[in-house]
Amino acid sequence: MSGIEMSEPIVRIAGVAKSFGATRVLEGVDLDIASGEVVTVIGPSGSGKTTLLRCINALETYDAGSIRVDGVEVGFREGDPRRRPRRDRELARIRARTGMVFQLFYLFPHLTAVENVMLGLRKVRRMRRAEARERALHWLDRVGLSDRANNLPSQLSGGQQQRVGIARAVAMEPKVLLLDEITSALDPELVGEVLAVVRRLVADGMTMVVVTHEMGFAREVSDRVAFMDGGRIAQLGAPDSVLRNPAGERLRAFLARVS
Repeated sequence: MSGIEMSEPIVRIAGVAKSFGATRVLEGVDLDIASGEVVTVIGPSGSGKTTLLRCINALETYDAGSIRVDGVEVGFREGDPRRRPRRDRELARIRARTGMVFQLFYLFPHLTAVENVMLGLRKVRRMRRAEARERALHWLDRVGLSDRANNLPSQLSGGQQQRVGIARAVAMEPKVLLLDEITSALDPELVGEVLAVVRRLVADGMTMVVVTHEMGFAREVSDRVAFMDGGRIAQLGAPDSVLRNPAGERLRAFLARVS
């Protein structure tokens, strides 16, 4: 893993389970992620990939197990044997540690690009307007959109809107960035511009958990690849090991479908 130390993981997932009604979506997931590491999660639809990201970001409450980001339990109050969920104000602070970029862009249509990026900085970080605007403009420049700062989402292409979404997430200076199929809603010609932004963040040392069907991209940027199947991590290892020498028929069949 390029010398990344695993002694103090920035994300520690232990025995995490999650059900929706009678459907078990996550079943005993264990995963440690080091600071600066990129872990790509692959697998068929319904295998639990997105649910795992949403649990890390406290958008879903996990039923059992533990998720800790930078040493802080995500979904439940510390030291509470009754596992009472955190209050909304606590959750807002927790989510600020785990920036998430979604399949769909979820930009506020009445706000400009810079205002969309500023919103979390003002509401959660409590930054002064001038400071929030300065940081937002910095990150829009980093994703190649400094000339579109005052455009509304309707005036931006899908790729540009997704880059605003990335700028909005990283402007909060999260401990870990969660990317959930961020190219799946884009036309093929726009995929490259978004992945180029992610490559720059990887080069900067950003810790990431990336759900994707872009296998070439996964091979290029990942320190490790996790294959999920049936709510479990069925295989975890270096990209060459998992993607070029798959173990097990389920992984081989999945890779045959997506390649």
